[in-house]
Amino acid sequence: MTTGKGDFKELADPNNITLRVLRMFNEMGRETLDLHELFEAGGNDPDKRLAVFDAVERLVEQGALEERGNDFYSLTDKGRGIVRSRAGEA
Repeated sequence: MTTGKGDFKELADPNNITLRVLRMFNEMGRETLDLHELFEAGGNDPDKRLAVFDAVERLVEQGALEERGNDFYSLTDKGRGIVRSRAGEA
């Protein structure tokens, strides 16, 4: 597993889909979300929903999300740290 800021270079853009996925947990006020709830980060655009799916897989691989089974995911400490560090951005 890799660590450090270099893992999430794409998060420099506050509108990036990966950051939007991470922020969904706070927006929904829940510790655990299912994939269909996370798709809301992409809206109704099928391409953006595919980007959400890719972002979720990448975030799991990088340790920012944890799979909970049956398409449920939760933020890890690393994921919460990323959200906190980007709190002042759009």
